[in-house]
Amino acid sequence: MVIASSPKELFANRVNRIGTEAAFALGGRISEVESGGDQVIRCNLGQPDFPLAHHITAAVKKALDMGLTTYCDPQGIPELRSSVAKSMGEKHGLDIDPERVVIYPGGRPPIGFAHMTYSEAGEEVIYPSPGYPLFESFIPYFRCNPMPVVLEESDDFALKRDNLEPLLSDRTGLIFLNFPSNPTGGVATRGQLNELAELIIEKTSPNLRVYSDESYEAITFDGDKHTSIASMPGMEARTIIASGCSKTYAWTGGRIGWAVYPTVEEALAHRQLAINYFASIPPYNQWGAIEALESPESANSIQIMVEAFQRRRDLVVTGLNEISGITCQNPKGAFYAFPNIKGALQNMGGIKAFDALPEDIRTDSSPATLFQLFLLYKYKVATMDRRSFGTLGSEGQHFLRISTANADEELAEAISRIGAASRDADGFRAFLDSGVQLTL
Repeated sequence: MVIASSPKELFANRVNRIGTEAAFALGGRISEVESGGDQVIRCNLGQPDFPLAHHITAAVKKALDMGLTTYCDPQGIPELRSSVAKSMGEKHGLDIDPERVVIYPGGRPPIGFAHMTYSEAGEEVIYPSPGYPLFESFIPYFRCNPMPVVLEESDDFALKRDNLEPLLSDRTGLIFLNFPSNPTGGVATRGQLNELAELIIEKTSPNLRVYSDESYEAITFDGDKHTSIASMPGMEARTIIASGCSKTYAWTGGRIGWAVYPTVEEALAHRQLAINYFASIPPYNQWGAIEALESPESANSIQIMVEAFQRRRDLVVTGLNEISGITCQNPKGAFYAFPNIKGALQNMGGIKAFDALPEDIRTDSSPATLFQLFLLYKYKVATMDRRSFGTLGSEGQHFLRISTANADEELAEAISRIGAASRDADGFRAFLDSGVQLTL
């Protein structure tokens, strides 16, 4: 007797468990809009709009001319690891052994590797919501349990001791922090970090790791300076410090990131993962990163960029706060505005319209998503909705993220269009009935 078997599925089940970053997923929708000849103002991607500084491009070209195009140390060339150790050590008052540093193709791999290395299936992973989406997207992939710290606008989106303490338990496998914050622009004070550090040391095992994503470390405003939780007493031995070249040096395409691990043993474990996943990072780009970290010319390039981002922040926040039904706090770092659009949605009937949608749409959408798509399709401005920065904890939160990595005149036009869209209740209702997919 032949026993029938189920047909082989193309994809393993785990593929369906991993999330994504909607800022990239939105690209197809933008292309759809632009295929009709319209130009979209792209305020969706977190990509500085400044050219890579000449001294860095020159260093990359020199390395290419020298033939530095082969495999190299999977952990990163020693010269770059030493440069990272020196730079990070000087910033945070730490003595960092270069052997604790691992170089990555951007800032994403160490996030996934942290999940893989430190959290067992069934353990809990704590992360900010709203927060960088990859913190959440890997959790179901590794069969862990998400524990979002829901950040509230009334608390300036601060991650405080009182928010974190109820989530800590003997099941906690990993904690993610992100300052300056994507998407809120929040910058933690030394006092806040010290309170978090004291709590973590008091309530958790010395083997629990805190992943501190500090990709926007150089982009702070109004005299504020970034402080790493690793510089708090007792935290260097518990903290993974992650950063890179994408934001600080406007080099998103270079794909150079790094992580400083608490021990050499941990760095070697991640070196082993690097060997298995990508073997090594292009050495010519690593020499460019050395130039970025060590050249005195970099400070001027960074200052010019930060001053522009602060000017644009002021322009965007002022403009948003002049729109009826929209309020926006002043971000202290990064290059995003995170306006509350609840009033505008209420004025347009957006929340009621969302509640009337079929459940399968509501499950993967939100009132802010509807406004985001209306703004894209009808007013040609690309933004990101609150759900894109953590689905858990986003219920009832009506925000957009607006990247200020655009020219001043483009941002002014974008704000004008957002204002017009917020007043177009008839157009909004017609859009909802137009047949456009209302989920991302």
